[in-house]
Amino acid sequence: MSLTPKLDERERISKVSLISPLTIIRSQYFFYFAVMGAILPYFNLYCYHIGFSGYQIGVLSALRSFAIVLFPILWGMLADRFRIRKSIYVACNFIGTAVWVGYFFTTDFGPMVLITLAYGIFFTPIISLLEAVTMDTLAGEKPRYGQTRAWGSISFILVVLSLGRVIDSHGVEIILALVLAGSVAQALLATALPPSKSQQPPVSLAGIRALFTGRFTAFLVCAFLMLVSHGAYYGFFSIHLENLGFSGMFIGAAWALASVAEIFVMVASPRLFRRFSPEKTMLFSFGAAMLRWLILYWAVSPVVIMLSQVLHAFTYGVFHMASILYVDQLSPKEGKTLGQAVNNSVTYGLGLMVGFYLNGWLYEHVSVFVLFFISAGIAVVGGIVARGWAHLPRSDA
Repeated sequence: MSLTPKLDERERISKVSLISPLTIIRSQYFFYFAVMGAILPYFNLYCYHIGFSGYQIGVLSALRSFAIVLFPILWGMLADRFRIRKSIYVACNFIGTAVWVGYFFTTDFGPMVLITLAYGIFFTPIISLLEAVTMDTLAGEKPRYGQTRAWGSISFILVVLSLGRVIDSHGVEIILALVLAGSVAQALLATALPPSKSQQPPVSLAGIRALFTGRFTAFLVCAFLMLVSHGAYYGFFSIHLENLGFSGMFIGAAWALASVAEIFVMVASPRLFRRFSPEKTMLFSFGAAMLRWLILYWAVSPVVIMLSQVLHAFTYGVFHMASILYVDQLSPKEGKTLGQAVNNSVTYGLGLMVGFYLNGWLYEHVSVFVLFFISAGIAVVGGIVARGWAHLPRSDA
């Protein structure tokens, strides 16, 4: 299936107006990951600087992931059932932005827990809704997903590189204002998001049951383990680098290098997925994850740490693209949004929640080096499960 004539016409208009559906979608990825470029590397560091313990940091991180477990699925079901995907997407952007303002008024753990949970209710569904919109808009050009998603990686790089210098000069507290500014820009542009082109029937109970094949369930187990293995990285990598004596600029550069690596594989995604199946690319990603976490288990050299960040191209970039495409293949026509929401909930929700909570508790008892060794073991288990999943009957898909 190719893009519709209506979309082609809008693409021609975009040469002058630059407001094509894909341009709007790229802007959403750009600002979403700009916000994440401030939150992922630096929000836990901000909490560390205002006096929170490793356990408290782990609890806040786990709360954000808990919200991903539940709310993308609920919002996704509503979006598919009533065909109001865009309305929900816009509302979540504006309300989530308003909730973020609460962080400006407290540094106490109790209120921070409540704000984090409220923020998660509205922020966490954004990416799964956006992924569904992207798949719908790309239609017959879905292997080009990586090239569209790369705009998010570009903004992530720009933010983490610039924020490192800004934080060295003004302190880590500056991220609160920068996240707010990025969220406002994304919310305003979200109003121009293209409506759904598809005319599928609303999702039904039978459609939900059709989603959960044995192959899809096995994939979810593998994806869950991959994200659990990332818990130490996303939760404590910046703190680990600071404790090793590295500057904010180095921390930002390390996160940026990881995103540069993922951009290369995203730009090459059409060729990559014409040559290799999602199953094979995800299995390879588990091997890369094991190697990456083992390197961080023993590395203290800045050169070695930086080189290990290149593996992010596979542990995140390749694995994420393969997951999005695979879930789209396995999801029934009437449940595309729900399929992406379930994927997001089980992986970036449940997987990271377990990873954050586990590593937050372990941080009080062992070094971060040991956390990365445990992460490598989890990646090995995920690879073993993925190897077995590959032998499930193709007819089950």
